[in-house]
Amino acid sequence: MPLFDHLGELRMRLVRIVACLAIAVVVFYMATPTMGQFLLQPIFDFLPKNADGSLALIALDPFESFATRFKISIWASIVACSPVILWQILAFFLPALKPKERKWFVPTFGAAVALFVFGTVFCYLVILNPAFEWLTDQAAGLGEIAPRMSSYIDMIIKFEIGFGFAFELPLVVFYLVIFDIVPYKKLRGAWRTVYVALMVISAMVTPDASPVTMLLMFAALLVLYEGSLLISRIVLGKRIKKQNEELAREEAEEEELKQEMLARKKAKAAKK
Repeated sequence: MPLFDHLGELRMRLVRIVACLAIAVVVFYMATPTMGQFLLQPIFDFLPKNADGSLALIALDPFESFATRFKISIWASIVACSPVILWQILAFFLPALKPKERKWFVPTFGAAVALFVFGTVFCYLVILNPAFEWLTDQAAGLGEIAPRMSSYIDMIIKFEIGFGFAFELPLVVFYLVIFDIVPYKKLRGAWRTVYVALMVISAMVTPDASPVTMLLMFAALLVLYEGSLLISRIVLGKRIKKQNEELAREEAEEEELKQEMLARKKAKAAKK
């Protein structure tokens, strides 16, 4: 298609995404008190409480209360609308794929949604409790943590969204192999570089910059990366074999070229 047709299609898909999110935000905004209690449940033991055991979180002004409810509704909308968002993004690139590559469209869509949801669930069940325990302990002997509602909610949402997107790593690895962008052999051979990159990503994605959260994120990404390589090797065995043969042929040609150049240099040196 011409450039303006591509831009028109992109606008159409962005409008669908925005419309879906807008409707979801309005719906979820009404249920934010319940969702807020749900979000705070994993860190309930580390929250300040009143004498009757209820949470003692405060908002400094009415606008903070509105902003906090809006953030909760946005987070819930992104998770709930993730199938629509991912579908529109993938459908935009679908015409550029070859017929053999299009067969991976639906499996990719399902895997992307499942991985995003799995990342948020993993963060909720495994990460939030130890992360906030470590963060709360840092105030010991220095002072008391102000029970500000927006700070707690904002941190939890950043954790959830960060882990949701980070867990898309297996999909990225799978497509690097299937589209011959980075051959499997190179991904497998450059494991040291990849591990360092995963550590850097873990430090960037985790919003609290604590070693506990970063190490938990790194461990999760490491398992996902190795698992994605294993799945790629099983599902794309023939393609990987072909990639290895091509790499071996390229390496042989490079070695032959080096030997030829070395021989020429020796011949010139001998003439002198």
